[in-house]
Amino acid sequence: MLIERAYVDLPGGAGGAGDRGEWPWTVPCVRQLVEEGLEFRAPVTFLVGENGSGKSTLAEALAEGFGVDSYGGSAGYKYASSREASVLGGVLRFDPTRNGRRMLRGPRTRRRGFFLRAETALDALSRERQAQRLSQAPDDMSHGEGFLMAFRERFSQPGLYVMDEPEAALSFSSCLELVGLMDELGRGGAQVICATHSPLLTALPGAEIVEVGEHGLRRADWAELGLVDHWRRYLTDPQAYLRHVLMR
Repeated sequence: MLIERAYVDLPGGAGGAGDRGEWPWTVPCVRQLVEEGLEFRAPVTFLVGENGSGKSTLAEALAEGFGVDSYGGSAGYKYASSREASVLGGVLRFDPTRNGRRMLRGPRTRRRGFFLRAETALDALSRERQAQRLSQAPDDMSHGEGFLMAFRERFSQPGLYVMDEPEAALSFSSCLELVGLMDELGRGGAQVICATHSPLLTALPGAEIVEVGEHGLRRADWAELGLVDHWRRYLTDPQAYLRHVLMR
């Protein structure tokens, strides 16, 4: 692991954000992050929650705080996009492990990791190819194949790997391959933080799950997750759900 805790460093402390009354400080999970910080207790951490809960905001800020372009791509390189760091990412700080301290206190080129976000993955991977950090151009393959290429070629050493809904382009079998890769990375000294809606990914043994929502942030077990319960019920009886959305 590289990071034991993430926290927000604001002038005036937590009150500096609480008095603003504007996004992202109004998001419950961000307010809790400001007030308490977020501890990481396992090499792989999943952030789960409904759309709009703030899990993607957290994932992006964690990547930015580590020095990775919020648009996506490899750590250790200058920002390749025109995007500016988010308000939250600019004030996020870490309590690193000994290995993490070596990366964070050294030059930017010493940092290792990757940020993969579903919305910008194609452009980010194209830039990786232009920099000769990928063996093939993502335009020459399907979206899912491009994701898998990035996983196989760029997720290969100790570093911080942040993913935002990577399952968006993956088949069932490809998701299983990603689970195996996450486990391998965690066992090899890397750290993975993944925002996801996938009950398949979050079933990884030994991973920690943080549920994000109106309550803020809370630890959860896989079997207790709402997304797991809904998928189980839906696969058992689809009509129990579809009758509420189909006009028939």
